Amino acid sequence: MADPPLRVATGSRGSDGQWVDEHEARARLTSTPTRTRPVTSSSFSYQDTRTPKMEERASEREAHRSRFMSDPELVLARDPAKTRQELESSTTQGGWQDQLIESVLQQLQVKAKTGLSAAEATARLTQYGPNTLEGDKTTPVWVIFLLQFMNLIIGLLMAAALASIALQEFVEGIAIIAIVLLNAIIATVQESRANNALDALANMSSPQSVVLRDGRQLQVASRELVPGDIVVLTTGDIVPADLRLLASADLKVNEMILTGESEMVHKKFDANITLSKKLTPDNMVFASTSISSGNATGVVVETGMSTRVGAIAALLKGAPTNKGGNCVSKFLSQHQPKLTPLQEALHRLGVFMGMAVLTICAVVFLVGMLRGNHDPKNADRPVWLTMVMVSVSLAVSAVPEGLPMVVTICLSTGTADMVKQHVLVRKLAAVESLGAASVICTDKTGTLTEGKMTAVKLWGDFQEYNITGGGFEPIGEVLLNGVPQNAQNNVQVHTTLLAATLCSNTTLQEQRQDDGSVVWTPFGNASEAPLVVAAAKLRIQPEEIMRTYPRVAEVPFTSERKMMITLHSTPPGTLGELRLPNGTTCVACVKGAPNYILKNCSQLVRTNGDVVVLNPKDKEAILEAVDELSSQALRVIAVAINPMKSVPPTATADDADAKFSALSTPLMFIGLVASIDPARPGVKEAIRKARMASIRTIMITGDYLKTAIAIAKNIELLNVGADTGEEAVDCSVLRPRGDEYLTDPDIDEITSRTSVFARARPEDKLEIVKSLQRQGQVAAMTGDGVNDAPALKEADIGVAMGISGTEVAKGASDMILTDDNFCSIVAAVEKGRAIYTNIQKFVCFLLSTKISIIFLALAIGLPNPLEPLQILILNLFADGMAAVALSLEKGDPLNMRERPRPKTQRIIHGRLWMLVMTNAALIGVGALTVYSVGLHWNFDSVLLDDILSGAKTDAEYRNLACPRWQGVKDNWKIYTNCDAVDSDGKRRLPDLPPNTTSYDDDYVSCRGGKYECLSEGIARAQTMAFIYITTMEMFRAYTARSFTNHVFVGFFTNKWMQFAAIGSITLTLIVTNVPVIMDDLFKFAHIYWFQWLFSMLFAFIGATLGEVLKCIYRRNDRDFARWQSMHDGFDSVLLEIRNLRHHVEHLEEKLEIATHKPARRLQCQPGVSRENSSSNNTTTSVSFTLRETYV
Repeated sequence: MADPPLRVATGSRGSDGQWVDEHEARARLTSTPTRTRPVTSSSFSYQDTRTPKMEERASEREAHRSRFMSDPELVLARDPAKTRQELESSTTQGGWQDQLIESVLQQLQVKAKTGLSAAEATARLTQYGPNTLEGDKTTPVWVIFLLQFMNLIIGLLMAAALASIALQEFVEGIAIIAIVLLNAIIATVQESRANNALDALANMSSPQSVVLRDGRQLQVASRELVPGDIVVLTTGDIVPADLRLLASADLKVNEMILTGESEMVHKKFDANITLSKKLTPDNMVFASTSISSGNATGVVVETGMSTRVGAIAALLKGAPTNKGGNCVSKFLSQHQPKLTPLQEALHRLGVFMGMAVLTICAVVFLVGMLRGNHDPKNADRPVWLTMVMVSVSLAVSAVPEGLPMVVTICLSTGTADMVKQHVLVRKLAAVESLGAASVICTDKTGTLTEGKMTAVKLWGDFQEYNITGGGFEPIGEVLLNGVPQNAQNNVQVHTTLLAATLCSNTTLQEQRQDDGSVVWTPFGNASEAPLVVAAAKLRIQPEEIMRTYPRVAEVPFTSERKMMITLHSTPPGTLGELRLPNGTTCVACVKGAPNYILKNCSQLVRTNGDVVVLNPKDKEAILEAVDELSSQALRVIAVAINPMKSVPPTATADDADAKFSALSTPLMFIGLVASIDPARPGVKEAIRKARMASIRTIMITGDYLKTAIAIAKNIELLNVGADTGEEAVDCSVLRPRGDEYLTDPDIDEITSRTSVFARARPEDKLEIVKSLQRQGQVAAMTGDGVNDAPALKEADIGVAMGISGTEVAKGASDMILTDDNFCSIVAAVEKGRAIYTNIQKFVCFLLSTKISIIFLALAIGLPNPLEPLQILILNLFADGMAAVALSLEKGDPLNMRERPRPKTQRIIHGRLWMLVMTNAALIGVGALTVYSVGLHWNFDSVLLDDILSGAKTDAEYRNLACPRWQGVKDNWKIYTNCDAVDSDGKRRLPDLPPNTTSYDDDYVSCRGGKYECLSEGIARAQTMAFIYITTMEMFRAYTARSFTNHVFVGFFTNKWMQFAAIGSITLTLIVTNVPVIMDDLFKFAHIYWFQWLFSMLFAFIGATLGEVLKCIYRRNDRDFARWQSMHDGFDSVLLEIRNLRHHVEHLEEKLEIATHKPARRLQCQPGVSRENSSSNNTTTSVSFTLRETYV
């Protein structure tokens, strides 16, 4: 069988046959994203097959990876050499790096052992300012207010208002300006609140630093650091400021942000200061770089803009930007916020609609000018101004100018709600991706499990021990067949826990709670806690043994080494009760992965303390014990020691690899410790909910495969009868030859079917997420370590752990779990879907515009049905309030029963467009019908030409006499202009029927003869249309709360919708009834009660038709769900059959084992005939018959 095709990785041959190092290989792979690779393991060739679409996709991926980079970082990424050269020329030499540590501390007036006092730190914070870059300032409120006017529709409205004022129509012009200002104020308030909420979230996720103040270590926000602060750095930290190192241990720093070079830089506190003449001296660490390994202590020497990265920000600030363009474009480029992909898509939709509407407006304007259309309500208004107002009405009715504001409110309030569910969103774009998530790749420890491991078993000298007691309380015993073990009767058990505790950095302390109770709490690594607790049960205390066996050196655990080593000096020839070889003065204690440690073991410690040779059969037996313990969902750690006569010269070197080589072999195997980490409450339900939502859950863990499978089955990630060979794999199958990974198609085939990846490295996570993305999946990836950062950046949604996560991991993530709980991820996905659905709801609601009313009215030849001011008040209140209420809808539980949407799917698609068009038609046709009926009831005519020509009266009386229908009882009456009426109000006009009633009733009084029939009649018809639209929009807002459920489902669950409905009703009553506001401002008129009833009833009919359409969709969905349920049920039946067969086969295996062993023993005994062993065959046949019967 041919070897699987391999891909070049670290330490491989390039196309020229020469060996390439890691950085060269990465550079080649990065520069050529897509290549064809021949099926051969000895060589490979590059053939560039990139297409423009691939180039665009690669560019999108690169932009996705750089989504967390600040402006200075982006500048460095574009041209690191040039920026570095400018920085070096602007950086003065002879600074902090050239001074002795004592001189630095004296100059900063601080003591290394105590740090600054709290009062001094506060004073220096006032003096030096916060430790932030100047580019991080929030947008002022006045800028947000001005940005509201950078809108095409607002510009058209302001132009119309100024034109009205120029023609001395002050009321209408001032009213338009007032409405525009009111809209801008409301939008500013809402956006400011949204920005404040996002700033609060950003502050919650801001980096923290461990500092020494008043002699105590405490955690403070990195922005509060001041010069002179003593900062403690550990692996995974982001360096918060420029620091002069005071102490360091195996410290390696990633300085790519400053140098553009990816290799780790070794730092030493006592580096030769004569060699410090370079950009990043070895005795300093700088802000925004990250600690790759090791730990250190340093004193802050520069903060904020005085740091090296601050100098880069200053270079960026001083560089000319947007050289072309006017002051408006420069203002926009500086102050407009960055939009999420969804906001950009909606912005493009708005621009497209705006351009289309402007085209329509231009055509309408030209046709109206050619026809000489007049406004019956404003006979003195010029034709051009009339057509301008009509065009503005068209534009305002078509484009939902409040859409961006509502989107911002929806996203910000949604992310604020997620905080209550222990999810901190760092990037708004992640909310959009959450709704499309199709795969969740999660760690096990602390995420799927509680992260509170308890040692329950100990294995040594081919015997298994039970450890009693639970939690972190050091109460319990180590038992063998019920007999307690101790240092006197079992040297191996005692030495195992002693060596494990020595090789740990975790301590166990009592914590007194507020209620007076005492809780035992481990401080340090969660994986070491069960070892320390188990040792304490044998009276082994870390503080005491550290004094007896002081630590000389340490090799930290890494994902590559899979073990941790500490070197201790020891009394001659002893380690606890264990007798060591003569001349032993120090011992290396090792703990880690059993298979890695066993490779280096050559001896074995027996129960009584004897040391024997470890032969291959013994190693096989140990590995079988590891498999057995792992199959019980236990995490197994091996413990070994390496007695040494003297400290090797390389053991105290700075090179961790050299120390590892000197201390890791030969080893003396002592024992195994197995710990259990209980599943978090609710994890099973969360996995079921994710599965119901068609979201795959993939567990990626560093545990053994059998441990991972057992845990996956316990939490129902894998079914009991699952084919573990297909659904669970060791990550070594991805890289069968060390660091060389399989080709993309081979990896894709594995990831497409696998739910559990065991023995995973951080780089495996990166390959897995890339593979899933190649398959079109939207992947969420969890991580907590430094090496997880590349995978978090690559994933569509990077999820960092808030408790156990490093600052590097948090900085590379889109969201942070403040409780490290898998259930929170599923809750975030559910909330993300709810937010996206809400956005769809109010976008559909707002896109059902009123343009059809105006356009159809003009096309048919009716008077303009709505004035610009009337449409503005509709958009601002009737539509705006309802849209905001829709954005605050609670999530529909049915959202988690749908498949994830494709990431590239448009927000309005398929049948949603049908809903938009149907609702727009219902509004347009309904309003036009109501408006036409209103015209008929007020003029006995409908068309504008008939009204102007006076179809029912002589032309000279068209504005003096108006027929009005006053209901079934009073029927038609003719009203006349007040100027044509005698003082007694009974004058008859020529050619009019006898007993004609002059206009003088309870609704409108004649005031000096100012009443005109045309204005009054059209105002009444417009009032009816306005009432219809506001009522229809109110009803439609309730129906828009769900795309499928009927309107009464959860009718009262959204209090904001009730407020919006009350506000819409109140608005309608005010603008159609209150004098001055009604007639002088909005040009409405009083109408009869039956006209109110007709308008509202027609609106109800329109809303009912919308519900009928939803009913049709709901029936189709129900039919589809029925077939889907049948399909799922069939799958469940097959799964049950598969599980049953699995149990039968398991029973068969037990029967075979039970019969084979006695048969073998009988065959080996003298005097036993072969015929007696035939019982084995009989039992075997019975087991097969049993299986056939069950299956």
